[in-house]
Amino acid sequence: MPPKVLLFNPKSCNVKARIPNSILSIAASIDGKYDYIIVDGNLEEDPLNKICSYLSKGDVGYFGSTVMPGPQMQQAIPFSKKIKELYPHVSIIWGGYFASNHSTVILKSGFVDAIVYGPGDKTFPAWLDALENKTPLNNIKNLVFREGDKIIKTPKDELYDQDTLPPLPYDKLNLFYPLYKYLGRTFLGSKTIAYHSSIGCPFTCSFCAVVPIYGARWKAKSAANVYKDIKYLKENYGGSAIEFHDNNFFVSEKRTVEFCKLMLNENIDWWAFGRIDTMDRFKDESLALLRKSGCRMIFFGAETGSDDVLKKMSKGGTQTGEVIKSFAKRMKKFDIIPEYSFVLGLPAETPEKVMEQIDKEISFIYEIKEINPDTEIIIYIYSPVPTEGSEMFDEVLQSGFKFPEKLEDWLNPEWKNFDLHKNPLTPWLTAEMVNKIRNFETVINGYYPTVSDVKLSSFQRKFMHTLSSWRYRNRIFNFPYEIKVLQKYWLRYRQPEIEGFENTV
Repeated sequence: MPPKVLLFNPKSCNVKARIPNSILSIAASIDGKYDYIIVDGNLEEDPLNKICSYLSKGDVGYFGSTVMPGPQMQQAIPFSKKIKELYPHVSIIWGGYFASNHSTVILKSGFVDAIVYGPGDKTFPAWLDALENKTPLNNIKNLVFREGDKIIKTPKDELYDQDTLPPLPYDKLNLFYPLYKYLGRTFLGSKTIAYHSSIGCPFTCSFCAVVPIYGARWKAKSAANVYKDIKYLKENYGGSAIEFHDNNFFVSEKRTVEFCKLMLNENIDWWAFGRIDTMDRFKDESLALLRKSGCRMIFFGAETGSDDVLKKMSKGGTQTGEVIKSFAKRMKKFDIIPEYSFVLGLPAETPEKVMEQIDKEISFIYEIKEINPDTEIIIYIYSPVPTEGSEMFDEVLQSGFKFPEKLEDWLNPEWKNFDLHKNPLTPWLTAEMVNKIRNFETVINGYYPTVSDVKLSSFQRKFMHTLSSWRYRNRIFNFPYEIKVLQKYWLRYRQPEIEGFENTV
């Protein structure tokens, strides 16, 4: 009997664990072939102790971890290092966006043996088979590994037909952790399902970590199979709402319409990611059907109101400042809340131009709120991603920015915040610029409290709105301490750009 596989989902949240879809997809790929264990850092008080309790039995030979940028590295890095020290015979493999985009620094650490870059549905079982049968790794696609002092990166595989992949083993997960613990109360409903219906994205935005991994490719499950999964989770585990975590759910209007028609009688509210210029081409009947099917809010990367900056971002498609504004107005007609994210603090030729861009974005956001006050505004400070060869990343490198050269350096607090787009570590941004962005964010969040915070009462919303009104109307952003104190100590205000929807179990 081959050794067992331990699959680890590092902690990414404090109180809102979601279904670990990335780990489940890997579990599905080996289900019935290799015996596996799942450990979820979000639901364990001491996950390392839990992991070691399994490893100490001596029948686990492989440790696989998903590693997303930000909080997950705080467990993935030290845990993997400790496992390699205590159990050197255990082979360690990482996957996820951080692993895919920073494979060299990870493998140079010496305690991670291989990286899956991109989908692991075929790569992971092939890696296990190769190690078990002592055959070469070179022929396995989507794999990065170390051979002596040399790091070898194999060719990318095709994107797989999502309908041919095995179903996620929800019942197996339920044996390790009761599934109800993943279905928390959110703005959308009492038991919210986290679900991926597609992988990749057909666009090449130069600031997006997805681009180097998927290379402008996209594959999706059919509407019928997505509906089948949702129906199963509803009937067997009480799922009553959905967060679609696809990079781009609405690529196909035809698929979207098919899904909406299937959902009409399910009484399930849902949310997903989309592109403004893509959905602006949807027919009015399609957008009306979206709302009728339960779609309440859609997250859009508006990014900027500047057409020149959109071009520099390689945003692709036909998105412009005017399209962003007109679409916000259009969404109001269909009673769907547009959640617009903006990236402030991009590189420019001079500090004056950087500040000018920030001021223009703030004014543009004011325009959006005038057009459709229900538009949720999400603000990020620009953090570079390694989209090599892009105009924007070349500017970043020329400014003196560089990523850590040692894996453990990512554990430092400033790099954790970097990946949350809260600490840019970018040479061109001064303290004054960062403070202006953060203070504006505080004021707009006070004047327009997010509707997704289920704990805010109508009185609290009104009080915070009134308290912030003089600042917002007069554009006075300096030292908004009264709002910060209220958000931190009284309301414990959430920031959806970091935490997503509030999820309480």
